[in-house]
Amino acid sequence: MSNTSQIPPKDRPRRHSLLEDIQGLLTGTTLAATGLVILTHLGLVTGQTAGLALLLSYATGTSFAFMFFLVNLPFYWLGYKRIGLRFVVKTVVAVALVSGFSVLFPPLMQFDTLDPIFGVVLFGVVTGGGLLAIFRHGASLGGVGILALYIQEKTGFRAGFVQLGFDAFVFLAAFFIIDVNAVLLSLLGAVIVNLVITFNHRKDWYVAT
Repeated sequence: MSNTSQIPPKDRPRRHSLLEDIQGLLTGTTLAATGLVILTHLGLVTGQTAGLALLLSYATGTSFAFMFFLVNLPFYWLGYKRIGLRFVVKTVVAVALVSGFSVLFPPLMQFDTLDPIFGVVLFGVVTGGGLLAIFRHGASLGGVGILALYIQEKTGFRAGFVQLGFDAFVFLAAFFIIDVNAVLLSLLGAVIVNLVITFNHRKDWYVAT
């Protein structure tokens, strides 16, 4: 008697429906954008291309939405060549949604009191959950996410660890732009995000198609 539970995830025919992808990407990008609102309210940064976009936004005064979309452009070709058009299209949609939500959400979310440590932990959990939803529906938030997912699919090396390495470079640059204490708090948030991804997005448990 065959047991489908023993079939490796990559060999299962199940694929998300269009409706499932839509709700998954909307859920993930809403959570990710909410995390960014929390982060920018505290004047902090994060890792990956979102962190790079935030640093450029702080340094130049340009909107995060514009910078986030701009810094991701070079990575779309890698996603197309290495992972496929379906992935890239979903990723472009996800990046556009987060960029748009990052403009739409701040007037709707006001924080009279937000403890920095609690805010950072909340950012990490909310953003980590958002990225999981985005990953599991065959997309990323561009940039390092594309590279991280490609490496994980090809080698099994965890996507969270790849992103953590890139984050180290982003935070080194952050020391020249924002306060040292802000950088350390930001680092805590990035570690939480990447731990959420590392412990919950594994090739041997789940492969989104």
